Amino acid sequence: MTQQINILDRKPSVFTQFLAEIRDVNIQADSLRFRRNLERLGEVFAYEISRVLEHEEKKVQTPLGVATVAVLKEQPVLATILRAGLPLHQGLLNYFDRAENTFISAYRKHVGDAHTFEVEIEYLSSPPIEGKTVILSDPMLASGSSMVLAYKALLARGSPARVHVVAIIASEEGLEFTRRNLPGNTTYWLGSVDREMTDRKYIVPGLGDAGDLAYGAKE
Repeated sequence: MTQQINILDRKPSVFTQFLAEIRDVNIQADSLRFRRNLERLGEVFAYEISRVLEHEEKKVQTPLGVATVAVLKEQPVLATILRAGLPLHQGLLNYFDRAENTFISAYRKHVGDAHTFEVEIEYLSSPPIEGKTVILSDPMLASGSSMVLAYKALLARGSPARVHVVAIIASEEGLEFTRRNLPGNTTYWLGSVDREMTDRKYIVPGLGDAGDLAYGAKE
């Protein structure tokens, strides 16, 4: 199975308006709006992903008759990397409102100076995912290490039938690293792809630290 990549900012839409706002250093000063825009982007991603999921016909009784409609055959499992991913997760959950949920705690463990670190998975809360569709999300796909380690941690709960990776902004390097280390049954849903990273693995131009912008600076 061949991996697929979808980059949503290739066509102008309300999605690109929200994307512009979360990048804008002046609008970023409003953390409430920043979180809400992450949530809105999650909702757009959910809609786009829903179009490729499996559906089935269902007969629905209306006040005047019976309508035949297409509904999701099954709900996905929403898996999110904390903490920056929480508003994005909520946006996905607003649309996949009966989904099971997985939360993964990952952090940068610095070794020596501030520029050298390893990503470590600290905590995983997840239902069984064997044979299910998993939507794995993190606002920023920088080096790709967090996404790959999160996927590997999920395998302790089973092997998913399909994986959808969601990131608002990815680096070219991080995308290539992730593609090399995730299976062929993976589809990528990206808001935008930027070319560069700093030596501290922050995406340029990116948007800064999504977790700090959403919830305040951390030590």
